[in-house]
Amino acid sequence: MSYSRPAAPDELRPLEVFGNSARFLYDEDHFSSPEEAAGWLVSHGLGSFPLDTRGLERLVRFRETLRDHLDGVDVSAALNEFAASAVSGPRWPGPALAAAGEGVDGLIGRLLEVLFRAEVTGQARRLKPCRAPECRWLFYDRSPAGNSVWCSMDICGARHKMRAYRSRR
Repeated sequence: MSYSRPAAPDELRPLEVFGNSARFLYDEDHFSSPEEAAGWLVSHGLGSFPLDTRGLERLVRFRETLRDHLDGVDVSAALNEFAASAVSGPRWPGPALAAAGEGVDGLIGRLLEVLFRAEVTGQARRLKPCRAPECRWLFYDRSPAGNSVWCSMDICGARHKMRAYRSRR
């Protein structure tokens, strides 16, 4: 099965793509080795740079911090830690934040800039991880009320409903 939701709007797509570098429900993680991660980043338009084990661990930690943040978990300290090395102060005119370097920090800085803009405009509240703990796929919630919780009703929603049904019996 595959995910059927339409992609996030262009300005949020880098966050969605990066956050979905792992499909835990299918036991897939494109950040399982530096070589695989570097190739995946290039093929998804997120950058081309040398990647070692330490940089890969940083990207994985940022991905999970991003997912937690979008899920409403207070990870301000972790985001500030990433920002301290990946972002330089505001510049005018231009982006609200500027990536402080290249490589892993450059990518994290660019993603933090996208996240910052999404927070300011209110769009970030519609980009969310699936509520299923074994999934956590990021999706853009296009429902009028903005209250979707599953990446797909055919996959995670159906599993949840079946579990709830079985627990009542």
